[in-house]
Amino acid sequence: MTKKMFKVLTPVERDHKTYWVRSGTAFTNKDDSINIHLDVLPVNGKLQLRDFDEEDRRSGANEGGQRASFGGARPPATSTDTVPF
Repeated sequence: MTKKMFKVLTPVERDHKTYWVRSGTAFTNKDDSINIHLDVLPVNGKLQLRDFDEEDRRSGANEGGQRASFGGARPPATSTDTVPF
């Protein structure tokens, strides 16, 4: 039996648009519970699990692969963030 995989995404609102950022990976266990491995902690507290699909497998975006994704779009170069780092 293969484990079902999920990608963990976080919605980020910028410039009146929503970008989905890859935040981690999740796996099912034998008892159908889910282990979630986060690479980031979302400041908005929102997470969404989506099925890990064939495109994700082909792109190598799994455990140890590329994590953050803005849906093909880059985030804005300027920021109104006041955090100095």
